[in-house]
Amino acid sequence: MKLDILGCYAATPRSLTNPTSQVLTMQNQMFLIDCGEGTQVQLRKNKIKFGKIEHIFISHLHGDHFYGLIGLISTFMLLNREKELHVYGPKGIKEVILLQLKLSNAWTPYPLYFHELTSNKAEKIYENEKLSVETIPLKHRVYTNGFLFREKEGDRKLLIDEAQKYKIDVALFKSLKKGKDVVSEDGKLIKNDLVTAPGEAPKSYAFCSDTVFSEEIIPQLANIDVLYHESTFLQEQLKLTDPTKHSTAMQAATIAKKANVKQLILGHYSTRYPDIRLFKTEAEEVFPNVALAEDGKSFEF
Repeated sequence: MKLDILGCYAATPRSLTNPTSQVLTMQNQMFLIDCGEGTQVQLRKNKIKFGKIEHIFISHLHGDHFYGLIGLISTFMLLNREKELHVYGPKGIKEVILLQLKLSNAWTPYPLYFHELTSNKAEKIYENEKLSVETIPLKHRVYTNGFLFREKEGDRKLLIDEAQKYKIDVALFKSLKKGKDVVSEDGKLIKNDLVTAPGEAPKSYAFCSDTVFSEEIIPQLANIDVLYHESTFLQEQLKLTDPTKHSTAMQAATIAKKANVKQLILGHYSTRYPDIRLFKTEAEEVFPNVALAEDGKSFEF
């Protein structure tokens, strides 16, 4: 699992910082999460082969989270894209994108699908044989969702020496990896756990931006591997969190601690702060395993 941070600042782009956008690579699939202004430039700057992106997840319809989408869709047209592109986002995302295409007399030569979201409860919005994606209902000034990516249980690890000891035909190895019991060459039933070990633990990643502090999301985030949670303000500006519906670094850390996540990544910093290391210092007062998102930074888990 790899996370590439393209942009992680709030509000407006600056010469050296970009609004929210990131690429999550999981099970050899590449997912774009939010698409703020400048996303295309950041994709190229970070040498990400963005033609592989087939699914884009938009958290909400504030400009710093989706104003780069029409540009990316248009670039795919210029690159003669043929494969499908799926966009998941709040109701209205289809209207705003199609209006821009209509007024510019441009239509995608590739299939473009919109999956508009309206539910205030967590729901599964994408699934294949290897992973699933579900929404995380957040509390912001407009309808907003985070996204929870979960790998499914993979194959078990075959213990070759044990399988040979129990005289199991090679043709049955695939069944063993799938967790099934098998019959040996001498007719004995061999329990799966005698000849296999658990495979690699499935990984999970949650994206939570933007939101006011809310403990309602904690049960859904329980025990996940990595949580990206917005931290627009430091605790000294706590009074700004309610009117803007944003969180502080300490509040993000509180969510991470109560949900027992393994790793917290902070982001969506207000540009009023000259040194983002202050966010890490504040969060570590509550939760020990804190990392800072930075434009162009990659994390591997």
